Amino acid sequence: MPHSDHPMPSSRLPWLRAPLLALLLATPLLASAQEGVTNLCGQLGNAYGPFDFRYDRDKLPIVIGAHFTPMVEALIRGTTALRPGGDIDYTLRAIPNHPNALLAMAKLADRERTDQPSGSRYTVDCWFDRAIRFRPDDHVVRMLYANFLTEKKRPDEALRQLEVVRLQLAKDNPLTHYNLGLLYFGLQLHDKALAEAHQALALGYPRTELQEKLRAAGRWKEPDAAAEAASAPAAAAASGPAKP
Repeated sequence: MPHSDHPMPSSRLPWLRAPLLALLLATPLLASAQEGVTNLCGQLGNAYGPFDFRYDRDKLPIVIGAHFTPMVEALIRGTTALRPGGDIDYTLRAIPNHPNALLAMAKLADRERTDQPSGSRYTVDCWFDRAIRFRPDDHVVRMLYANFLTEKKRPDEALRQLEVVRLQLAKDNPLTHYNLGLLYFGLQLHDKALAEAHQALALGYPRTELQEKLRAAGRWKEPDAAAEAASAPAAAAASGPAKP
């Protein structure tokens, strides 16, 4: 999907094509469940940091230069060990919501066909849990997690993440609404994808890939037509049953 106020990493989705594009919680768990996840995924304290990827930019170069080099991000080799997992692990402990590092850890897990890559002290799910606990308002992290959950065939969990973004975080950001639409489309939630496409258009977002996807699926409606279709049942109900 596309861009926002938070640099966005690369991925197979259209909005994640270029590394660090200028862009953009699971729904809060029950207290007992959240406590279990927190214990499993560790506390957030770290010898250096943790720092917010979006705002603590002056604190990041020392970590990125030493641990999240282009070779590490590309999963070619590590800087402190032969394999890159340990360096990605350190990066995410210091900068929990680093989007490219989250993606790199997920790709490493994919490559190794495991939930917990070599050199990582946590599973991929835990790294996302830590990022969300660290900064619950980071919509990029939540959308990346939703994409990860969709790829892992966990649609209900992905939807919970997207609903938090839609209801609490998207506001009037056209790119975020557009990205939401692409992710809803990936879950085959075409009505939600259409609503987000209309919202992005209304806010002035120019890209048309989402519209084209919906049209190819036979689900596109122009905004006026969609509004009329949505209001028709309500109008019919208000008019009451037809008289003989």
